[in-house]
Amino acid sequence: MLLGYARVSTKEQNLDLQLDALLLHGCKRFFTDTVSGAKTARPGLDEILKEARAKDVIVIWKLDRLGRSLKHLVDLVAELNEGGIGLRSLNDPIDTTTAQGRLVFNIFASLAEFEREIIRERTNAGLAAARARGRVGGRKPGLSEDAQRKARIAASYYDEGMPVNQIAQDLDISKATLYKYLRFRGVEIGKYEKQNC
Repeated sequence: MLLGYARVSTKEQNLDLQLDALLLHGCKRFFTDTVSGAKTARPGLDEILKEARAKDVIVIWKLDRLGRSLKHLVDLVAELNEGGIGLRSLNDPIDTTTAQGRLVFNIFASLAEFEREIIRERTNAGLAAARARGRVGGRKPGLSEDAQRKARIAASYYDEGMPVNQIAQDLDISKATLYKYLRFRGVEIGKYEKQNC
């Protein structure tokens, strides 16, 4: 059975063009979403994936109506293939029910994997070059301006003898963060308090 899937990003957009094309192509059932392609939650897509059975073909207007990204699309088609479900795009050379369509899609998938590998290699090379120059990645040591301000206030409260729980509550921070701030300011923390942090 041919199952049609259509999606638009906003309520102002219209599904008619996609639905008319899917109907002309012979789709018997339709599933739709009105949601951005970047959103994870798409009830229409979830429903068509639940309803589709082996030998069914999901028909779409264009690939960008289906996947959030190339990786998501590749993963989705792999899932469909495992269930014996085909995918056909009316405006792209993709039809996984044919040898040629599978070849084109596998080229897309290979390009996506190649791109991920290149990014990984460049990242690792950049990190290695930085380490060779003595630079270590990660956040710079120290505190943000806001944290330094809270650390000054915490130190003055602590010096005045205010209880640790009260300081943490007043500054809306955890006790562990409070002790970090106090150490940053060079405040000596009593033995009893160290054990209780």
